[in-house]
Amino acid sequence: MSTGAGTDGGDGRRRWRREEVALEAGVKVRNLRYYQERGLLPPPRREGRIAWYSEDHLTRLRLISDLLGRGYTVNGIGELLAAWEQGGGISQLLGLEREMTRDWVREEPVTMTRAELRELFGPGATAAHTRRAAELGYVRVDGDLVTYPSRRLLEATVALVRQGMPLAEILDAGEFVQEQAAALADRFVGLFRRHVIGPEGLGRLSATQLDHVREAVAALRPVAGEVVATEFARAMGRRVEAEVAELLRTEQ
Repeated sequence: MSTGAGTDGGDGRRRWRREEVALEAGVKVRNLRYYQERGLLPPPRREGRIAWYSEDHLTRLRLISDLLGRGYTVNGIGELLAAWEQGGGISQLLGLEREMTRDWVREEPVTMTRAELRELFGPGATAAHTRRAAELGYVRVDGDLVTYPSRRLLEATVALVRQGMPLAEILDAGEFVQEQAAALADRFVGLFRRHVIGPEGLGRLSATQLDHVREAVAALRPVAGEVVATEFARAMGRRVEAEVAELLRTEQ
C-alpha cells in the first residue's frame, strides 16, 4: 500500500530517501544495497549526504518483489532485467507500471488540529471514533494533527453527521463500502488480468502488446468508475422509490 511519502524533486516527479522508498516499496532497507550490489537497482542520486531514490527506483523495487514472489531467483531477475534493457523493453515496462498505477485517486488532503476536529463534528465525536477512522484509512493522526486524505469523504461525513446520523454508524457503513469496493476492484482487475494481459504476464509481452496494455489501462480508468457510479445511482433510485412507497402505505 502506498504511504504517500516522498518529496517533489523539482521536476514534478517524486523522490524518496532510503528509508522512505523501502517503506513505499514494502522491502527491507538492507535489501536496497543488496539489489544495487547485484546490479538489479541503479545507485541513487546523491545530494551531499542524502541519497535520493526516484520513481524508476520505486518501480524497479516493486517489479523485483513481484518477480521474487512468482518464484524467480535473484540471478534470474538480473538476467531478465538485463535482457529487457538490451532490447529496450525495460523502459516500456517501467513506463507501463507508472501508467497502470497513476491517477486512480485524485484527492485533496485536509489537515486540522484535534480541537478543530472536535469543533467540526461536535461533542458526539470521540477519540474512539478517531481511532476507528484511522484503522479504516480515513484519517492519519500525527500528534495533535489529524489529516483526512480525501476532502470529499470528509465533507460527506460531516454532511451525514449534521443530518443526525451517528458517527459510529457512518464508520460502519464506510467499512462496508470499502469491502464492496475492494470486491469490485478485484473483479475488474481479474478481468483485465485474464483478458488483456494474459497468462504469461507482462514480462513475456512484446513491445506492441505492452502498448496495447497501456491503451487498455487508459480506457479502463474512467470506465470502471462510471460503471460503478451509474449502477449505484440506479440501485439508489430503485431503493428510495420502494422506501417512499412503503412509507406512504404505512401513513394510510
